[in-house]
Parts: sequence; C-alpha cells; structure tokens
Amino acid sequence: MNTSPRQKILIVDDEPDIRELLEITLGRMKLDTFSARNLAEAQALLARDTFDLCLTDMRLPDGTGLALVQHIQQRYAQVPVAMITAYGSLETAINALKAGAFDFLTKPVDLTRLRELVISALSLPAPGGTSSGIDRRLLGDSLPMRNLRKQIDKLARSQAPVYISGESGSGKELVARLIHDQGPRTSRPFVPVNCGAIPSELMESEFFGHRKGSFSGAIEDKPGLFQAAHGGTLFLDEVADLPLAMQVKLLRAIQEKAVRSIGGQQETVVDVRILCATHKDLDAEVAAERFRQDLYYRLNVIELRVPSLRERRDDIELLANNMLKRLAASTGQPPAKLHPQALEALKNYRFPGNVRELENMLERAHTLCENKQIEASDLRLAEGNCNPDGGVPDLTQIDNLEAYLENVERKLILQALEETRWNRTAAAQRLNLSFRSMRYRLKKLGLD
Repeated sequence: MNTSPRQKILIVDDEPDIRELLEITLGRMKLDTFSARNLAEAQALLARDTFDLCLTDMRLPDGTGLALVQHIQQRYAQVPVAMITAYGSLETAINALKAGAFDFLTKPVDLTRLRELVISALSLPAPGGTSSGIDRRLLGDSLPMRNLRKQIDKLARSQAPVYISGESGSGKELVARLIHDQGPRTSRPFVPVNCGAIPSELMESEFFGHRKGSFSGAIEDKPGLFQAAHGGTLFLDEVADLPLAMQVKLLRAIQEKAVRSIGGQQETVVDVRILCATHKDLDAEVAAERFRQDLYYRLNVIELRVPSLRERRDDIELLANNMLKRLAASTGQPPAKLHPQALEALKNYRFPGNVRELENMLERAHTLCENKQIEASDLRLAEGNCNPDGGVPDLTQIDNLEAYLENVERKLILQALEETRWNRTAAAQRLNLSFRSMRYRLKKLGLD
C-alpha cells in the first residue's frame, strides 16, 4: 500500500469556474489542491503550508500573478509557478518567464496541456541538487564558471526559451545539454541541429518532415526535427544562419506549438523546449534586418552568456590536464605533462577558438611531443594570438607581412571548415564571405 503523502498544488484565481475546473482535473491526478481567490490569500497559504506547484492567474483582484511569481521566487524558490494568461497575451507570458515562472498556460485552459505541464513541473529536481552533475562536465573553478553553473541550475527549472550566446568553441552546446539534462525533460530526446549546415532548399523538410510523394525523392514519410524532439528539447545552434523565409515558419511553429509536414494535410501538435545559440551578435543581425525581430523576442526570453576561454584563464591548467588524461586513456598510455613554459604560453594565448581550439591543440601536441612532456614549441601557437591584451603583434617577429597575413587567413578558414564539418557553404557564411570569395581563397591558399 502506498503511504507516501500526496503532492500539493496551490491554485490562485478569482473565477470560481476556473478554480473548480483545475481542482477536478488535478484531483483526478491524485493531487491535493488548495485554492486562493487573490494575492493576499495565496501569500497566507504559502506562509502556512508547503506546496509542490502553484498555478496562478495573471489578473487578481488585489494584484497580479507576476507579483506572486516574484514573491515565490524570493521566499519559496523550490516551488515552480505556472502562469495562466488570456489567449494572445504573449508579452505577459514572456514577462512571467523572465521573472522566474516555470511555464505558462493560455485561456481557455487545454486540459491535456495542463496535465503535461503539471507532470513536468512535479518531476523537477530540488534547486541546487544537480550541481554535481554539472561540475563533472563543465570544468572550471573561476568566478565566470561558478556563475554559469548557478545560472544553468536555475534555468533547468524553467521551460523558458533560452538564447545561449558566446564565441565559437566556448561550449554552447554543452551548456544546452546540461540545461536539458538537469531539467524535467531529461528522459526525453535532446535534438541538436546546426542551422548553418542545412541547405536552404532542405530546411523545411528537415525541421517539419515530409510525406511520401510530396516532392521528387520523397520515397517515404519522414518526421522532422520538431517531431523527433517531441517531449524534449530542440537545440538550434547557429540560429542566426537561418534564412528569413525559414525564420517565418519557425516562428509560427513555436507560437502555435504545432507543425505541418510537407505534403501533410493536418498539423501535428509538438511539445518542445527551444534552446538556441549563435556566435554572432543577434542584436546586430536584427538591426541589419537579417534576423526577424519577432523571432528574436520569442527566442531570447532569457539570455545566457558562455564566457570565452580568455575570460577564465585560471581554468586553463585544469582543462588541459583533464584533456591530456582523456587523450592518454584513449591510447592506453600514461598522460603527457605540460612543461611550465608550455602552460604559461597557453595562459598568454588568446584562443580565438576557445575550448575546442585548446583540445585540438593538445591532441596534436600529445602526438608530437617527446618523452611524454609537452614543450611550448609543441603547441605551435599562432604568433598573432600570443598577446593576452589583444594588442598588435611584435613587428620584430614578422619577417614578411604578406606571408604572415596569409598564415592568419589560412588558420581562420581551416577553423571555420573544421567547425562546419568541411561544409564550404556554411564555413563561408560563418566568415561572412560569399561562396565565390571562399572558393577563390581556398584556391589561393592551396586548400582547394
């Protein structure tokens, strides 16, 4: 016989019909409900009892649901709050998410959506109880990294869309995975997609799927990325690379929580949490009219910035040693050691490719070094990136300006190609080059 106490839900709404509907629905889910008609009654109940979830209307006779969200965030942070808003009040819902609400519902309340939300909220881990899992994968003890872990822990307890900003190679996808893994969707799919690597003519099919026979080559039904991520998280990496036509369709899918496959007659309801990232400045992309402002506001409910490696130089030794241990484990050999001068050189390097560049650099040095000791010369650092203050390189170190600039250009193009799995079109977009210009440079540098 199950003797565990039933979970308690606080319902805050001044409309008796809404309260009764919620009480009946949640009661059938074997949950205990407590109702309040206004802000004051809700605050009094919160002070007397412990709740597992709060559902509140936005408009209350003596205040707003937003004020209740803020009150709960300050005093009862372990209690997730879901906001109930009038249909079409997207701005209100976004403000609630920014204030710390777990999620929102629109009136008239869809009971299936309500049940899904409640189940998801009640499966949340306790706040602060997931940091050990984050620590194991997100290495670093610098202040920027400690702050990042705290933000991940907090955002994992929300369903708000998150825009993860940061330079290439800084670990944005890892941060997205951690937000997913520490939240209530952890048992469902995490689907990452590099928006810059999908040809524009295939984008709609990739995102929304297609039906057999809908176009030449569609030999069978194929679900899209939204359907694959149903119940879980869809991570849109390099979202700024989406063409404007696709941005319109993506916005509609996010707003309607439904997609229609190519050749399909009906829309399919999808439940996904959207996380996105880009190394570009989205504000600048909006200003240049390359990215839709309405989509920007829908995706950028909360921004989470991932620090560059330059901002956390104190973590370089820890990261390097960990990477060398993993490299040694993969080859069955003892790990190589960093000579003190090599470590100092790494700390003075600018790392335009961040953690990804450090890993590639150490893998090469691990292979080339003698006697399992990595010297500074084994790292093969680019001279132009060895000034931590970002100044002009020492002119005495440059014998031939043309050759020096050509070397820098080669390194940047190779980095872009590696990051896009040698997709030339995507690499050209990342470097803000036309494909024609990219092809010319590849030929000039002997990379074609």
